[in-house]
Amino acid sequence: MAEENKMTPIAAESLQFHADVRGKIEVISKVEIKDKHDLSIAYTPGVAQPCLEIQKDINKSYELTRRWNMCAVITDGTAVLGLGDIGPEAGMPVMEGKCALFKAFADVDAFPICIKSKDVDEIVRTIYLISGSFGGINLEDIAAPRCFEIERKLKEICDIPVFHDDQHGTAIVVGAALINAAKCAKKELKDLTVVINGAGAAGCSIGKFLLSLGIGDLIMVDINGIINRDEQYSNKAHNEMAQISNKHNKKGKLADAMKGSDVFIGVSRPKLVTPEMVSTMNEKAIVFPMANPTPEIFPDEAKAGGAYIVGTGRSDYPNQINNVLAFPGIFRGAFDVRASDINDEMQIAASYAIASLVSDEELSPENIMPKAFDPRVGKTVAKAVAEAARKSGVARI
Repeated sequence: MAEENKMTPIAAESLQFHADVRGKIEVISKVEIKDKHDLSIAYTPGVAQPCLEIQKDINKSYELTRRWNMCAVITDGTAVLGLGDIGPEAGMPVMEGKCALFKAFADVDAFPICIKSKDVDEIVRTIYLISGSFGGINLEDIAAPRCFEIERKLKEICDIPVFHDDQHGTAIVVGAALINAAKCAKKELKDLTVVINGAGAAGCSIGKFLLSLGIGDLIMVDINGIINRDEQYSNKAHNEMAQISNKHNKKGKLADAMKGSDVFIGVSRPKLVTPEMVSTMNEKAIVFPMANPTPEIFPDEAKAGGAYIVGTGRSDYPNQINNVLAFPGIFRGAFDVRASDINDEMQIAASYAIASLVSDEELSPENIMPKAFDPRVGKTVAKAVAEAARKSGVARI
C-alpha cells in the first residue's frame, strides 16, 4: 500500500511548486494610481461617467472595461482530471492552471470560479448571474450527463460564448489529429469506421464532431459494450448517440467493435486494448488511446499490433493530442469579433486550422500534430475561428 501511495517525482515537484507560489495567477493593475488625479480618473468621481455610458448601452461594457478579454473558467469539481468528484476547492489548482494557459497561449485573461453545488439549475443560475462580468464562459471538469444539460441551458440564456472544453476542445483536437492521420494513411474521412471507447462527455462530443467532419461510420462503446438501437439507456446522451451512430447496428464488446475498423479513439480507462485487438483492425490502423496518464494501450504495444499511426494525450510520445492547441485560440478568435457563440462552424474551422500547421512535407506517422509551443497555433486558430464567426453570423464587430 505504501508503494501505491508513493508520489512520482513530477507529482512531488508540482506539490512543492504549488506550495511555493501559492496560486498560479494574480490580479495586476494595468494602471498606476500614484496621486490624487489618478485616483479621480480611475475611481471616484471620474469613474461615474463610464458607468453612465454602460447604463445607456450595455455593449459599452466591452469597450470601457476588461470584459472584452475576460473568460470565466468554471467547475463544480465533479470530474477533475482523472481524479473524479473531488470537490470545487480541490479543483482550483486545475482551474488556475487553465487560466494561466489562456494567458500564455492567447493573451486571454481568465478567472477561476469553483461552484459549491451539484444542482444543474443552481449552477446555471449562478453562472448566468455573473455572466455580465465576462466575455465568455469556459466550463471545465463537470461530470456527465450534468455537463450536457448545464451547457445547453446556458447557451439558451447567455449572450456570450459558452464552451465546455472537456467536450468540444477535446473533439476539436481529435478532429485535427484525424484529418492529418487520414491524409498520412491516404484514407478519406468518408471511408473511415471510427470506434470510440468511452461514452461520457468527451466521447459523445468527439463522436458528434467527427460525424460533422464527414466520417463514414461511428461505433460508440461504453462499459457495457457497443451502443446500439435495440437497447434503451438510462443516459439520455447514449440514446441520442444510438440514433446517429452504428450504421449496421453492431453489437458486442470493444473487441467486436474494433474488428474491421479504421480508427480507435479511447477516452476511457487504462489498459483496455491489447495488441491482438489492434491486429484485427484494417490496414494502416489509426489508434488514439487518450486516457491519462496511462492510455488504453501504450504506443509500442499498439505498433506491435499493427497500428500505423498512434497518438496519445501524453507529451512523452509522438503525436500529442492536447486541448491546449484549441481552447486559447478559439476564445481569442471569438473575443476578437465579440462572438455571441462558439458554433459548429467555428469549431470545424479550428480543427482544420490546427491540422494545417503540419505541412505535407512534415506530415508522417510520427508527426501529425503541431507542437503545443508552436507560436503559430494560437494566432492561426484565432484567425480561422474569427472568420468562421463572421461567415456564420455570430460575430458582433
